[in-house]
Amino acid sequence: MENKKTLLPEQCSALLKILENRFDKNTNRHKGLEWANVQTKLEANPEKLWSLNEMERTGGEPDVVGYDKSKDEYLFYDCSAESPKDRRSVCYDREALESRKEHKPKNSALEMASEMGIELLTEVQYRELQQLGNFDTKTSSWIQTPVDIRKLGGAIFADFRYDNVFIYHNGAESYYAARGFRGSLKI
Repeated sequence: MENKKTLLPEQCSALLKILENRFDKNTNRHKGLEWANVQTKLEANPEKLWSLNEMERTGGEPDVVGYDKSKDEYLFYDCSAESPKDRRSVCYDREALESRKEHKPKNSALEMASEMGIELLTEVQYRELQQLGNFDTKTSSWIQTPVDIRKLGGAIFADFRYDNVFIYHNGAESYYAARGFRGSLKI
């Protein structure tokens, strides 16, 4: 049986309630936006609601962080205090995963994100997120890596220490218990 990327009605209701409560508790992330408009958009896009549920299920605590009026799109980021718990201990991408001869992680950040229907945050988006609070003060998160860095075997990740965002490099095949990834979703 094919796994459809839809939620049951009761799952939709439960997720919408979680998202509404988070929206109401974190108004600094989305000044001037109304939940009713966000909910209408979500209800009209069940496949995106499924992706948000995956973000929530894996510990991301997704929340609205912006709205593009010209495209009529809401932007969600993972807003958990630390890198989402169920998305840690992953290398960067499939190529990195396959390059490991032993002690392979279970998955890669890019593959998990693709399966969830989301994208890794870019460096710009990661810096924008840090304007909304202090995230990744004990963990780190893989972010989208420029092609030229990836071609050389590297990947980049970010965290927040000493009141600053730091962008670092590592071999794309590396993975750590305290490193995961944060995603974004446009609806």
